[in-house]
Amino acid sequence: MQTAFSPIRERLHDRRFAVANNSQGLSGSGTVFHYLVEDDAISSTYQGGRIRTGLQVGRVTGPDTIELLFQCLTMEGQLLAGWSRGTVGVDHAGRTTLAFVWGWLSGATGGGESSYVEVVA
Repeated sequence: MQTAFSPIRERLHDRRFAVANNSQGLSGSGTVFHYLVEDDAISSTYQGGRIRTGLQVGRVTGPDTIELLFQCLTMEGQLLAGWSRGTVGVDHAGRTTLAFVWGWLSGATGGGESSYVEVVA
């Protein structure tokens, strides 16, 4: 049975993503995100680059939109937390893309925009 959340589940569940653009954030080259989706609940782990370990939890908010809370421990020992609102899309090669607006809640100030692309084996 298809639900309103099925397209996002199909695009995110058990898939990995790499940074395409994140000039104001910590994740970058070498950071990989692994997403899981159950109904409208989203979780992910991430690590690599400047991120020692990170976790995200969130929810599907529309046919192609999500919102997340994230926390991470950096290689320098900083503990940071923030929020993001994103759009799930597809690029010209058929890979899933994510585009976020985000901000820090703890450990840093500011925010920005970032984008990610599915890592295809």
